[in-house]
Amino acid sequence: MNTPATQPAVSIVMPCFNARAHLPMSFSSVLAQTFDDWELIVVDDGSTDRSYEWLKGQRDHRLVVLQQTNQGVSAARNAGLGLARGEYVTFLDADDTWAPRFLETMLAALAAQPQAALAYCGWQNVGLPGGRGQPFVPPEYETPDKEEKLFAGCRWPIHAAMVRRPAIMSAGGFNRTLKNAEDYALWLEIGAKAPIVRVPEVLAYYHFHGAGQASSNKLRAVEQLLAAQQAYVRRHADFASRLGRTRVRKAMYQNLLRAGFDSYWKRDLVTARTIFRRAMLARYGSPRDWLYMLPALLPLSVHHWLIRLLDEDSPHDLEGS
Repeated sequence: MNTPATQPAVSIVMPCFNARAHLPMSFSSVLAQTFDDWELIVVDDGSTDRSYEWLKGQRDHRLVVLQQTNQGVSAARNAGLGLARGEYVTFLDADDTWAPRFLETMLAALAAQPQAALAYCGWQNVGLPGGRGQPFVPPEYETPDKEEKLFAGCRWPIHAAMVRRPAIMSAGGFNRTLKNAEDYALWLEIGAKAPIVRVPEVLAYYHFHGAGQASSNKLRAVEQLLAAQQAYVRRHADFASRLGRTRVRKAMYQNLLRAGFDSYWKRDLVTARTIFRRAMLARYGSPRDWLYMLPALLPLSVHHWLIRLLDEDSPHDLEGS
């Protein structure tokens, strides 16, 4: 492991697990940054595809490589944070990329607002089939109802943010029990306590390349988001008290229900049925929602038969309650 002698302004933490095919792309994205006072800490999380050998073959003095047994992405990021020396920290997965001005622009945004703990920017999906993947800029969260909006969901991926290191360390880093929504849980903790700043530019790119990515498991994603929300409510009883039971439940279960209906209309009944049962167990949803959810209690073959009787042309805009 090489450690640069001078303290960098930015520490970039990159977890890596069997990403040998994508490392040259992501590493080149870092090298192409217009701001060059950084360190890149790559934590190889037990790769078996020679990712570590490729990393050790790179000669940039700003690269720090740590190898550990496979412990999961949150543990890898926390290990990287333990080595980080920069005043600012950002994260880039080993198969994603940034625009060349990402570091420069995000640093400028935080420098312009010294009280802000975090900056977030726009992003774009790359590699989705069917021409999908329009650029997206998240909404403004720094509003009087910021905590409620963040609780409902942080609409930027992990590599579309930059954080002041003291803020991320004070929040305790990443929850190792979460395989999804670990970044959401951290951004919520940070954003609820300090100002955050929006950068309305698309500077981060999320690359799709196969079913093995964390984002591909919709059921796990919505369940872990719900688990993170429930944990936040347990830790912050004052927040739940201020917001009220109805609004807390809507913020938690609306995402779950939307994911269930998205799977339903795509005829992924196995996923939809599991999500619907979870929503019904929480007694959530409008009467119209329940009309669609109740068949999830029947055998799968019967459910398949029933949906053929429904009007496939009916609007798919169920909102829940």
